[in-house]
Amino acid sequence: MSEEKQISIAQYIARESVSNNIKEVLKDKMPQFIASVTSLVNSNKALQEADPKTILLACLTASSLDLPINQNLGFAYIIAYKDHKTGISSAQFQLGYKGFIQLAQRSGQFKTINVTDVREGEITDSNNLTGEIQFEWLKEDREKAKIIGYVAYMKLTNGFEKILYMTTEQLKAHGVKFSKSLKAGYGLWKDEFDVMAKKTVIKLLLSKYAPMTVDMQTAALADQAIVKDDGYEYVDNQFLGHEEISAGKENERVLKHIEASKTLDELRECESALSDETREAFSAKQDALTAEGEGETK
Repeated sequence: MSEEKQISIAQYIARESVSNNIKEVLKDKMPQFIASVTSLVNSNKALQEADPKTILLACLTASSLDLPINQNLGFAYIIAYKDHKTGISSAQFQLGYKGFIQLAQRSGQFKTINVTDVREGEITDSNNLTGEIQFEWLKEDREKAKIIGYVAYMKLTNGFEKILYMTTEQLKAHGVKFSKSLKAGYGLWKDEFDVMAKKTVIKLLLSKYAPMTVDMQTAALADQAIVKDDGYEYVDNQFLGHEEISAGKENERVLKHIEASKTLDELRECESALSDETREAFSAKQDALTAEGEGETK
């Protein structure tokens, strides 16, 4: 690992060339920005191991969109992503569904924009030709009804309105396409499905039908990417962090997968996600399955 990847974010920002660049971009907002970045990294062990330059560029992207990087607010997130082939950890910018809604509202072109789950019995009619769907929302015991899909809705100030509905099956298929961990039966799409589903339908609705402001275009391009000086690098963020998920929760997820594995084939599905904290449990389970003769998939 190079020297730059070993220094802290505070040490990196303290470099004269780096601090001058931040000051040039943010001016009076610089002290607040540095405090937010430092607090974010200090509270996230995974980010402490990431390349500080990628952290700063991701945070500057959020700042350019005027979105807070406080993970608890749900607008924008800075996620640690580790390339398990190279061992290099970088920071990825990720927009929450609240961030997409905020940017849309800020444009002044939206009268209404929202996203919600859809429960069993709430779809009363649909037209495959026009794409129109009629809903009748449950008034009582709604939380007890099964979620069958998610819908995003927007209405522009000029009267144009559109919805985008996806069933849970369609969203799971989308998750499998963009996240290998869901296909393996664990991971972010599995554990935080509601958050990911809402983000997917609102992002697809806006990208297909909404007027795209400069900020919306920037957000769509930067979402789920490692921000670099010359553009964006897109990675499959399967294993480290997402929104409220910390490195500790990721380790919990992997440990649960290890414990539930009944064959070596199942166990190896999480091998690329192993950390120092989970590798010992993986090895112990591997030895136990080998001793039990469970080496082949049942």
